[in-house]
Amino acid sequence: MNAKKDNQPAKIDNYLFFNGRCEEAVEFYRQALGAEVLMMMRFKDSPDKSTIAPGTENKIMHATLKIGETTLMASDGRCQGQPNFDGFSLSIPARNPDEAEKLFAALADGGKVGMPLGKTFFSPSFGMTEDKFGVGWMVIVPQQA
Repeated sequence: MNAKKDNQPAKIDNYLFFNGRCEEAVEFYRQALGAEVLMMMRFKDSPDKSTIAPGTENKIMHATLKIGETTLMASDGRCQGQPNFDGFSLSIPARNPDEAEKLFAALADGGKVGMPLGKTFFSPSFGMTEDKFGVGWMVIVPQQA
């Protein structure tokens, strides 16, 4: 059943904080995944200048990306150093093993492979990697019924 219950949200979007590396991440996702930038606002564009930490004026306060059918939001947050993306991964389905290979290679570039892309009992092609920002990704070709 796909019926939405009254107490359930329509959808959940991801919001990633890159602690000063958001603009670099946006460009990386444009190259790696064909992300389309729908909106990007810098801290200096905020009407409340009192909330802007010195030196962060040109950092990204908010960005909205469209990747396929998914909305991914991002920010530099408080710009306090290395981002920390523990406890979750983003999963990206591929249409076939060739597309999975392309996506996996692009996301793994400069990152760390956790599980090389390969055939598993649940998928003709699955792998896990962290991109160069530390965001975990699972690339999968869904098993055909």
